Amino acid sequence: MTETAASSAPTARKGRKGLKINRVFSTAGVHPYDEITWERRDVVQQNWKTGETVFEQRGVEFPDFWSVNASTIVTTKYFRGAVGTPERETGLKQLVDRVVKTYTKAGIEHGYFATPADAETFEHELTWLLVNQYFSFNSPVWFNVGTKSPQQVSACFILSVDDSMDSILNWYKEEGFIFKGGSGAGLNLSRIRSSKELLSSGGTASGPVSFMRGADASAGTIKSGGATRRAAKMVVLDVDHPDIEEFVETKWREEDKIRALRDAGFDMDLGGKDITSVQYQNANNSVRVTDEFMRAVEEGTEFGLRARKTGEVIETVDARALFRKISEAAWACADPGLQYDDTINDWHTNPETGRITASNPCSEYMSLDNSSCNLASLNLLKFLKDDDTFDAPLFAKAVELIITAMDISICFADFPTEAIGDTTRDYRQLGIGYANLGALLMAMGLGYDSDGGRAMAATITSLMTGTSYRRSAELAGIVGPYNGYARNAEAHQRVMRKHQAANDLVRTLHIADAQTHKLATEEWAKVVELGKTNGFRNAQASVLAPTGTIGFMMDCDTTGIEPDFSLVKFKKLVGGGSMQIVNQTIPRALKKLGYDEEKIEAIVAYIAEHGHVVDAPGLKTEHYEIFDTAMGERALKPMGHVKMMAATQPFLSGAISKTVNLPESATVEEIEDIYLQSWKLGLKATAIYRDNCKVGQPLSDGGGKAKKDAADAASSVETKVVEKVVYAPTRKRLPKSRQARTTSFTVGGAEGYMISGAHDDGQLGEIFLKLGKQGSTLAGVMDAFSIAVSIGLQYGVPLETYVSKFTNLRFEPAGLTDDPDVRMSQSIMDYIFRRLALDYLTFEERSMLGIYSAEERQRHLETGSYEPLEETGSASELIDAAPAGGRDAAPGGRDAASGGRVAPSASEARIETPEADSGPDAEEPIVITDKAPDAPQARTSAELLEQITGHAVDSPLCMTCGTKMRPAGSCYVCEGCGSTSGCS
Repeated sequence: MTETAASSAPTARKGRKGLKINRVFSTAGVHPYDEITWERRDVVQQNWKTGETVFEQRGVEFPDFWSVNASTIVTTKYFRGAVGTPERETGLKQLVDRVVKTYTKAGIEHGYFATPADAETFEHELTWLLVNQYFSFNSPVWFNVGTKSPQQVSACFILSVDDSMDSILNWYKEEGFIFKGGSGAGLNLSRIRSSKELLSSGGTASGPVSFMRGADASAGTIKSGGATRRAAKMVVLDVDHPDIEEFVETKWREEDKIRALRDAGFDMDLGGKDITSVQYQNANNSVRVTDEFMRAVEEGTEFGLRARKTGEVIETVDARALFRKISEAAWACADPGLQYDDTINDWHTNPETGRITASNPCSEYMSLDNSSCNLASLNLLKFLKDDDTFDAPLFAKAVELIITAMDISICFADFPTEAIGDTTRDYRQLGIGYANLGALLMAMGLGYDSDGGRAMAATITSLMTGTSYRRSAELAGIVGPYNGYARNAEAHQRVMRKHQAANDLVRTLHIADAQTHKLATEEWAKVVELGKTNGFRNAQASVLAPTGTIGFMMDCDTTGIEPDFSLVKFKKLVGGGSMQIVNQTIPRALKKLGYDEEKIEAIVAYIAEHGHVVDAPGLKTEHYEIFDTAMGERALKPMGHVKMMAATQPFLSGAISKTVNLPESATVEEIEDIYLQSWKLGLKATAIYRDNCKVGQPLSDGGGKAKKDAADAASSVETKVVEKVVYAPTRKRLPKSRQARTTSFTVGGAEGYMISGAHDDGQLGEIFLKLGKQGSTLAGVMDAFSIAVSIGLQYGVPLETYVSKFTNLRFEPAGLTDDPDVRMSQSIMDYIFRRLALDYLTFEERSMLGIYSAEERQRHLETGSYEPLEETGSASELIDAAPAGGRDAAPGGRDAASGGRVAPSASEARIETPEADSGPDAEEPIVITDKAPDAPQARTSAELLEQITGHAVDSPLCMTCGTKMRPAGSCYVCEGCGSTSGCS
């Protein structure tokens, strides 16, 4: 096995100095963990269909600004050790330390740092970026690094297979080991002889399609990473292979089979018991087309299919007819995609070693056969400044640190095969990328499908890759260039100049993209000059991956290069349940566009109800494009996706994981045009998905059978969607004359008074607190606190949210009280909100928070139950309540019979505030719950979009938790548990 310079002993680098690491993000003398407020959470995950608890770990530690979703997914996916054992990780600190300390130790051992102080700074900076969700490594890093398992850090692999039975059987074995390790693989089958060629024995060859059946069955059996997701794979065939038509038709024919079996009564839903009879469903298929073929399509000429052994033309076909068949198959079942061979290899930095023939399953990693790539993605929204401009210098500092860490990982990484290990150590391919582009552009007031949006994306991508290669050249001067650089030096430098020239062609439109472009231009100049002197440490630097699971880890609104999926999402709540949330970048974007607070409230309210901005009150039509999404009323046009990829592709070492979404009404001609324009615009690969083109979709009736046609599917949605989303973000002021209650109290010897005022329906609307002498600091603080809470209540923040936040706060004065219902209190705040809960919340709401009256505690001692025999609510509620219209009162109002506040039903909505997004820099999102907190059914953005629009979202069900997934690049990701159908 060849050893790289970096894997040699440090003494081999005489005269070379290590890196000086400047402190940018962390604070000198303070550990990054000490700058964060931490809290304990219970992570319980259930299958919403069966109610079965599939995971439970209590008391895990996370920063208070991490969402419940992020902490749930990280705990279930990435914590190592058996649950319930001392070896189990119990918090984010352990997870991050396990990874970062391994990277730092390897960096020291291999001579990356100038001094021990630089190594410590590297550790602190990397830790700070990770815990503050500025970036994340790909999933295999979190699975494996620092554990007793093999230290596999790569998510993407490319295999090779030759025209021999030994090689074909070895392909099956190697794929299996890669899937088992939690990753995906791709390969090109074009070396295998076609079914139209002869074997040396005189018989006819089976052809590559026949061998695909065995590999597909293997992939369908093996779950990646033990249980995290199904295997992901890519199968590529060259367009001049004699079996190309059979390859194109494989999935197409299987879709017809699904229809026939479904109509015969078999369960052909995704995950159905009969779907396993369908073949070729575990791989993405792509045709590798050449410029020669595409020109023949344009000109309408013949194209030759060539024998694999001799290269002679054994059959000619009409190029347009074959191109039409490819497009028809994609229209029918979304496969195959296209990969543009000449474009890919024109940007290849290692042509002297071999051509690029294949990609990983999601099409972003394209490199040599038997190679791998480890990925990391930055959260772009973290680099948006308060003035809504992009912080390019800070972004560049993060990139250079992350790319350094990624290169260090190759020094200690393990690989599934010796051939992959050799190639990766010799060429050191990396795949830095980003997520949250869609949210960033929206927050900046830029349309995804606009010249301004594309210019911003292009300059950011250029800066990222330019900074990565500049740092790669610096590393080459310290620990040496990659082993294969010498033979490919001229080609590598040529590609760097191509990137530089592409950067020069970018035309900026705003101050933000102009500043980013200026810095990118400086970086590319350094790349070219340093590369001439030092060479480069890495053959590849950047890709744009789907960022499915790690996107949730970073609390990203959008994945990879994708636009926002929908303007209304779901959010998990502490203790279970979920709520709907209007994308919190929308208010920021509207403010950037110059709208005042009143108009912003009205527009957000409209979006909450309708799921789109069309006809939103006060919103200018020229601003609609800023809020376009992947799905829904204002869905982006297909060419909008293509143009965004074309804007960023010249600045990527690899390619882009992205699917071009088309409506169900799209035609074959439109797909042909997308494939043709993608080639002309210089993309390396294109995949399309036409809505509802798959038969085996998750919409099903009570028996689990798929609907037979689109009309039935629409009917299924209408039957399922019965809830009415109610949203009222406007202030509900109290009447001039209102009910009020005055409570005197003593806590730990400190006396005070509380006046609470209610609306006509009995719902709490204001509080006044009197403590200390008038004019004192304490009195002023309590007045300000009272006003803040009162305004929140009037804008719809539920009282129980305040109660959950402020009870159990511990500070002086504390101790005994003079209230028989609250005998002991940990602080004045603890007492006040316990008293308010007893006065204004129903028994059910209070019992969820563990708050009971003296009468209820006595009943528990006598009967073992807190619950009242007939009425709900405390004794004080029954005495003081005023009638307000009986059971027909509005949600959250008082019930005439009991006087208690009526709990919202499952079909009603109420305002909610997120408990996990309360960090110092977090903006308060405007949210609406669609269910009571104890509702059993989980929600996803895909389901919410169905509910609001009344149309089906064409996504599979999650194999782990049963909820509906949503697109992420060319894969799908589950918002409930973080599982993906892809490889990153």
